[in-house]
Amino acid sequence: MKKFILLTLPCFIFASYNAQINPITPNIKERMIKGNSYRAGCPVSLNSLRYITLTYVGFDGKEHRGELIVNKAVAKDIVSIFKELYNIKYPIKKMRLVSDYHGSDFASIEADNTSAFNCRFVDGTHKWSNHSYGRAIDINPIENPYVSKRGDISHSKSLKYGARERLSNSADWRAVILKRDKIVNIFKKYGWRWGGSWHCCKDYQHFDKKK
Repeated sequence: MKKFILLTLPCFIFASYNAQINPITPNIKERMIKGNSYRAGCPVSLNSLRYITLTYVGFDGKEHRGELIVNKAVAKDIVSIFKELYNIKYPIKKMRLVSDYHGSDFASIEADNTSAFNCRFVDGTHKWSNHSYGRAIDINPIENPYVSKRGDISHSKSLKYGARERLSNSADWRAVILKRDKIVNIFKKYGWRWGGSWHCCKDYQHFDKKK
């Protein structure tokens, strides 16, 4: 009698994508103010922002629940875009409000956190960032660093990703965003631009949509 060996392969079972769009509640407002991501003088009102929770695939291959704050004008875009990213199983390290990092863009990047709204100026200027309007998002910022015109990268953990090559099929390397990747085309389909195509510098983590 022949014996058969059953080979088991890694298998991830996914439920369905789910996302919810809600106004900024008193609890979320408190988190934003205490977390220094919203204050008097910001260029948008809280009524113009929306709190989104959504399903994403983590670096561990499992489903997670993330949260973002964006402008209400682009909230439906974000829900649709992340549904497509979920469908192609694009991996995301984490997705928390930047308030959890005291409004510090640097700290949020160090945590490899995907985030959107943050009431702040463009670095080195007094010009409001598109994040201040809730019309920009930074995705997997360690794997997709900001690179200055001189080629400088501020975060040491990002240095190995500076060459913009995908060197393995591990989650972190699959998170690297390259010019012809599906994620770029998905955002482009909804009218968003990618910082990786800028001429002055490269902001590979950054997507935004102008008014």
